[in-house]
Amino acid sequence: MKKNHLTTAMLLLFSAASQTAVATEPVLGQTTPPNILLITADDMDYGSLGITGSTVPDISPNIDRLANQSIRFNNAFVTVSVCEPSRGVMATGRYVQNSGIVGFYPTTQQIPTLAEELKDNGYTVGILGKVNHSTPKYVDDYVWDYNKDKQDIGSGRSPKLYKKHLTAFIESAKSENKPFFMMANSHDPHRPYFVDNPNYEKGGKQRPSRIYRPDEVQVPSFLPDLPAVRTELSQYFSSVKRLDDTVGAMMETLNETGVSDNTIVLFLSDNGIAAPFAKSNVYRNSNHTPFFVRWPGKIQPTVDDQHFVSMVDLMPTLIEASGNAVPDSLDGRSFLPLLKGNSQSDRDYVFTQYHENAGSRIYPMSAVQNEDWLYIFNPWAVGGRVYKTSANNSKAFKAMKKLADQDPAIKERVDFFLNRTVTEFYDLRTDPDAKKNLADNDKYQSPQKLMEDIMLKHMEDFNDPMLELFAKRKDTDFLVSRTAELQIEARKKKKVHRQLSGGKKSH
Repeated sequence: MKKNHLTTAMLLLFSAASQTAVATEPVLGQTTPPNILLITADDMDYGSLGITGSTVPDISPNIDRLANQSIRFNNAFVTVSVCEPSRGVMATGRYVQNSGIVGFYPTTQQIPTLAEELKDNGYTVGILGKVNHSTPKYVDDYVWDYNKDKQDIGSGRSPKLYKKHLTAFIESAKSENKPFFMMANSHDPHRPYFVDNPNYEKGGKQRPSRIYRPDEVQVPSFLPDLPAVRTELSQYFSSVKRLDDTVGAMMETLNETGVSDNTIVLFLSDNGIAAPFAKSNVYRNSNHTPFFVRWPGKIQPTVDDQHFVSMVDLMPTLIEASGNAVPDSLDGRSFLPLLKGNSQSDRDYVFTQYHENAGSRIYPMSAVQNEDWLYIFNPWAVGGRVYKTSANNSKAFKAMKKLADQDPAIKERVDFFLNRTVTEFYDLRTDPDAKKNLADNDKYQSPQKLMEDIMLKHMEDFNDPMLELFAKRKDTDFLVSRTAELQIEARKKKKVHRQLSGGKKSH
């Protein structure tokens, strides 16, 4: 995969992403390979934790403790704001067009993946939860040494079962004298959110250590403060609390098994909450993720609010941190220099994308943002197309639709969520929730043009099939016909993947 080398200083970050980082010496004074524990939350909004500004009482003491022992990146973003494609980017170090994990299916390409690279270099590799969505190649062909999914971990909602299986995995690695890589995926706080009933713990699920009332929760600023929204959020935050219980149980395991000091622990969410203007979109609230990296004695706990970090960079970073050579075919580049306490150039922007949901309905979107601006390209928003995804089924969105006839401001938000415009442009300095679209406003012509130019070069350098659509973004007839063709192609591709996976509805 060849990428053009750019000459202008403004766009140097793209050529930097094409460089290969090769580790030839022990990393950070490490004499033995570090263990790696990658913990992911499922559908969690950035602001849901105490450490990221939540005022919900006692919501995340375990995660906050981990964050305070880590380098905490305030400008970290997942590349795709929906589960399997997001995790596919982490696992391959490639944007979706270059991995083939565009939707809810794995790749058929023979490309390097994180777990394979680590296993080839002596690691034992395991996974807890979200196994299908976090396995970038078809299960029968993949390399997990330890593999436990919903039926083994209380539907992904049992802190004690995560602890049990993480303990067993670590002890097995120790008996083989191997370093380990464990991807521990909580199913919290993904819907169905916690709603108590007398038989709730049947099947291994656990109640969270605290259950929240609607009056205790904090409503995200991009949602209206309505009774139905608070009710849903009380269930959501109870699920966040159980996520925190799970993280606490796993951190206890590291201490009890004696591996804490030689284990890199990373924490992030795979995408934002399943609510309007968050999950399955490309707004800041869609992709902005809490991201912490802890490595006792090697990483100085601090806060990085300067550098923009994308999860396309996760695979090269972890491979380099393990002391091994990074494949030169990746799109991402290692941010290990940041973990060492150094600065790193060309980390001023981040690129996000979205293509399709689990049902093969496509709504292609691309976005670029920096500290000040967010530019979005929606080629699907033509010909009367209406946006449909899991957020449409949330209680929050149903409450907004119900109130729309009485409240013009809410009606405007509902209508825009469903219909969009081809171009969106926002001033994040005054409008971080992207509520006032400034696209094609004469006052903002210069910064919009800057972001358009950056998006164009990114698409050119990373073989993005959206390039033709972007180049013809003023041609409505072309956008209508081409996106219709893409919808047909997506359905055909999904059919092929179902055949390859033995007829399963989703990988």
